[in-house]
Amino acid sequence: MQNFRDYYEILGIVQTADAPAIKQAYRRLARQFHPDLNPGDQEAEERFKALNEAYEMLSDRDRKSQYDDYRRYWLQQKSEADYRDLEDFNHFVDQLLNRQGETTPPSQPPPKPPNSPRPFQKPQKPQHRRDAEASLQVPLERAFQGGAERVRLEDGRALEVDMPPGMVTGQRIRLKGQGINGGDLYLNIVVEPHHFLHIQGQDVVCYLPITPSEAVLGGPVTVPTLDGPVQMTIPAGIQSGRKLRLAGKGYGRIAEERGDQIVEIEIAVPKLLSDQESELYEKLRAIESFSPRANLRV
Repeated sequence: MQNFRDYYEILGIVQTADAPAIKQAYRRLARQFHPDLNPGDQEAEERFKALNEAYEMLSDRDRKSQYDDYRRYWLQQKSEADYRDLEDFNHFVDQLLNRQGETTPPSQPPPKPPNSPRPFQKPQKPQHRRDAEASLQVPLERAFQGGAERVRLEDGRALEVDMPPGMVTGQRIRLKGQGINGGDLYLNIVVEPHHFLHIQGQDVVCYLPITPSEAVLGGPVTVPTLDGPVQMTIPAGIQSGRKLRLAGKGYGRIAEERGDQIVEIEIAVPKLLSDQESELYEKLRAIESFSPRANLRV
């Protein structure tokens, strides 16, 4: 028997592992050996491919059941089927992961004699390998952090992919062997617009509205960032359009690559005032000495 791969050993789990344990093991190892985090490392790339194949087989209950039966046969233990025609393990995997055929409605199950072996189709002629593409839209926060994303392909498969941090629109991520019939899968990344933060290269830009009193008196304000809210001190007498900088709060995969967050000030004037506010503004107008139009000439 050729090319046998023990998927339990590849994922570092026991055969009795349940679905959450299988998923947890896959996500931990896939993050460790992701090609984008190991550029140029052929061994890591092959390990990542094997992890994806193992997860695709063991995460599906029916596939896992047939794989377990084949594994028992390979280990020369009691098996429910005779796999002598499928001793090349690659043929077994190609058939099982790419099987096409009609399904029988649940209400009309096919007759099965007692204690009969599970029926197993002989492998068909290998189909042509074909690359596949899929668009993956992710919120800005998820694109910055990376992590697991579920992707549905044109052939109906759904893959859980461990995405790298710091993704940008237009980025193309290659998943070797995850296309059609063993081809490659290319994910075209689209980062969704954010209502407050905007990416400009390695920097993050935002427009921060403040009240007239905050502009005049200055003081601490809370500013949202990709790392969460932070406190920033507004200097007294600040004008609209003034740009402040939060160092190291920009965009990037690692801290050393990140730029800054540029905070542009916008003084927001209230449209509706309470009676008390209107009274205070009237008093301020009566006593204020500042005249912004003093130097205007007609």
